[in-house]
Amino acid sequence: MDIRKVKKLIELLEASDIAEIEIHEGEESVRISRHGTLPPPPVAVAAAPAAAAPAPAVEAEENQEPELEGHIIHSPMVGTFYRAPNPGAKPFVNEGQSVNAGDTLCIIEAMKILNQIESDKSGVVKRILVENGQPVEYNQPLFIIE
Repeated sequence: MDIRKVKKLIELLEASDIAEIEIHEGEESVRISRHGTLPPPPVAVAAAPAAAAPAPAVEAEENQEPELEGHIIHSPMVGTFYRAPNPGAKPFVNEGQSVNAGDTLCIIEAMKILNQIESDKSGVVKRILVENGQPVEYNQPLFIIE
């Protein structure tokens, strides 16, 4: 299924009140849901001590990454991030390099299909946030463009 179709489905889902959509196209199918598949968090018991509640919040603050500034290019899919078209080849882009909208920034391999990820904005690559060959999640920040 074409990644542009998946992006369009995500946009349609975000703009509507629909919580989930599943599309079948031949042998391929895609399911997009607003809600994760994780079970809801447990409900706090009234007898629990009040001091126990702030501890997870402090822990969450310590694990947060610093705020990313600039235009962020996110991963449109789950897969493996590659900076170059093949091993040993020159990377598509480097930090400090100027890019135009439509320039290929990287490849994400998903289900043995190589998907070129293009810049949606012209500017300078401020940071590359993922190491070559690393797995990436849907909507994970990949690049910062200034």
